[in-house]
Amino acid sequence: MSRAATLRHLARVFGVDERETAPALAGAALFFLLFAGYFMLRPVRETMGIAGGVDNLQWLFTGTFVATLAAMPLFGWLATRVRRRHVLPWTFGFFALNLIGFAIGFHWAPDNLWFARSFYIWLSVFNLIAISLAWSVLADLFPTSQAKRVFALMASGASLGGLVGPLLGVILVGRIGHAGLLWLSAALLIAAIEVARQLQGWRDAHPFHADSSAAARARPLGGSPFAGFTDVLRSPFLLGVALFVLLLASVNTFLYFEQARLVELTFPDRTDQTRVFGTIDVVVQSLAIGSQLFLTGRLAQRLGVGVLLVAVPLAIVFGFFWLALAPTFAVLAVVMVVRRAGEYGLVRPGREMLFTAVSPQAKYKAKNFIDSVVYRGGDAVSGWAKALTDAVAQQPALAALIGAALSLAWACTGAGLARSHARQAAAQESPIGEAAARAS
Repeated sequence: MSRAATLRHLARVFGVDERETAPALAGAALFFLLFAGYFMLRPVRETMGIAGGVDNLQWLFTGTFVATLAAMPLFGWLATRVRRRHVLPWTFGFFALNLIGFAIGFHWAPDNLWFARSFYIWLSVFNLIAISLAWSVLADLFPTSQAKRVFALMASGASLGGLVGPLLGVILVGRIGHAGLLWLSAALLIAAIEVARQLQGWRDAHPFHADSSAAARARPLGGSPFAGFTDVLRSPFLLGVALFVLLLASVNTFLYFEQARLVELTFPDRTDQTRVFGTIDVVVQSLAIGSQLFLTGRLAQRLGVGVLLVAVPLAIVFGFFWLALAPTFAVLAVVMVVRRAGEYGLVRPGREMLFTAVSPQAKYKAKNFIDSVVYRGGDAVSGWAKALTDAVAQQPALAALIGAALSLAWACTGAGLARSHARQAAAQESPIGEAAARAS
């Protein structure tokens, strides 16, 4: 079968335009490389978190938030000074060097607890900034009309990477050790830079408006390194996105702490804990791939972004009620799988579509501020709230009911954002409203 025939066949299978198939697959490859490298290391990070004591997790979350606050001005400075098309290569290159440094550290001090905690915090900061930046580039390169068709297919690369990554870790860790996994992750990150460069080249040849032209993306964004924060404060729409992410993070944290508590009680052995975390990852990514390839894009085109933002939070409301009635590891595992698979398959593509209708500066600076500082801030605050709830009430059911209330607020916020995004996207794609939308 010729390349053109193959692309036509894939376009029919995945519900995208034939001309978008190649860049959509390139976007999927970008996420595959990024997520495979991250998910190789994620089970190790989770085990390191438990090694320091479940009762101390809120300190790791607080440390992650502080590290994120320190990192964001540096990223803001980079986005201000560097050409738009070079922000991702420079950032990913810096993170690859960090991975190499940690690989050397793991080789010389594999059992050092403080080094393990540092790696836990670093990986928690890295994954949000790197993933957010990859989506920033795609939101910059694809308008809303294309995003509804191709973002879910691109996100399937993330799920495939999330499936392959843990398997690679299980297969290779005995042969190359933790340090070897970090070297391999750095190599995958460098390969992702090359895929992003190819996507930029495709958009250069197929601009959809002035902001997508090669000349526009060759210029730095300018402005202040702290513009992400100020842009969010000035925009009701971006404030809504920040609230959505804050609630998402809070719900995730409540479930994460319950997962750590129940895994520690059910599986005392560290090796078994790592296997449990890896198994959950494999199940989650397997389910997410199916929805991303065959369901999410079609839902977005037919029913709009709203269904992607609301369906999972509503499901988690019922999940928390179930957990309140039956606080067991089996129930928690089902709720975690639904939450994480739904987030990867529905919520994340829908959330990224929201940024196709904002200015280039907001796509990079405000988006990264929301995805990093707001998310990790939600982690830190909800982590302490969960610890306080457990200490005062010592009743898992109370934490589950609080989680249900947060999930309901999360769903309502998603519904409001979907309506606002529809208005902004319509204004952006109209000849008269395009300039106004870019300035929003």
